[in-house]
Amino acid sequence: MNKDPQLISRIEETLAQLRPYLEADNGNISFVEVTEDMIVRVRLEGACSSCSMSMMTLKAGVEQSLLKAIPGLKAVEAVE
Repeated sequence: MNKDPQLISRIEETLAQLRPYLEADNGNISFVEVTEDMIVRVRLEGACSSCSMSMMTLKAGVEQSLLKAIPGLKAVEAVE
């Protein structure tokens, strides 16, 4: 697990910018960890955890936002 506080802070800040869109649909997202190979793991919560569009939201929304905001990240994965 990567414990770089500056990296984690940037991830949290980016997720905070996305959170209102998820909350509008009764969902949410929380940061779990960033791996040593620069993969961000998040947990989809609320309506997002069971939504049929959650993987599109994760890849097209969350992942693209994080990759754009933080060079060096490789991917975003959802965990249960």
